[in-house]
Amino acid sequence: MFSWICALTLLMSVVAGQTGPISPVAPVNTPVMPPAIVIGFVGGFVGSKDLVHAEVQVAAHLRQRYVSDVYVETFQNHREAKAHETILRLLDTNHDGRLTAAEKQNARIVIYGHSWGASESIVLARHLAGDGIPVLLTIQVDSVSKIGQNDKVIPANVAQAVNFYQPRGLIHGRPKIRAADATRTEIIGNFEFDYGAHPLSCSQYPWWDRVFVKAHTEIECDPNVWDQVEALIRSKLPS
Repeated sequence: MFSWICALTLLMSVVAGQTGPISPVAPVNTPVMPPAIVIGFVGGFVGSKDLVHAEVQVAAHLRQRYVSDVYVETFQNHREAKAHETILRLLDTNHDGRLTAAEKQNARIVIYGHSWGASESIVLARHLAGDGIPVLLTIQVDSVSKIGQNDKVIPANVAQAVNFYQPRGLIHGRPKIRAADATRTEIIGNFEFDYGAHPLSCSQYPWWDRVFVKAHTEIECDPNVWDQVEALIRSKLPS
């Protein structure tokens, strides 16, 4: 009787896999994905939170639609260094103060801007290229470069780039952008908008913008342009 009980107990232990102490299961280190990052630059001397301007309105729409997994912020065009610092911080998911190869390659970044802000978008993309960080998309709207900047050549870390411009007035956008490496960057297009025959009122903008840089302001207040900008950005974000 005793032997039968011992044999049954041993059999149950083997079946249950408990012939020895239970070893703890090692935790699985699942990599933390950074949020998708959308950075916008306003033109001229515009405030980064001024909702009169389309660049800021697009950011507001995106924040309403994407309550998580997407980081959206607009910057004044002289704050490129701050935008760069923000991106590096967001990509550093383990908070060790440096970016690993995996953290860099997990980046999902879109950069857009108007006027000086459009040129600053390419400056930021170029700095990220120096860091080895890819950019999904850059969008330039009536891009105007500052002294010493090159808003014409898109760096090779950018997967896609698009340029919207208008040709009239003292201040007008760059008519054509090109890829530094056409095998790595797709230029979606250089799209011209001309408001000579069909002007826009842009009544919410300051009078001096509507008088002295009329066409440059019209492309900024054209909902057709910015609907396309927003659709392009959203095509790169989580569904």
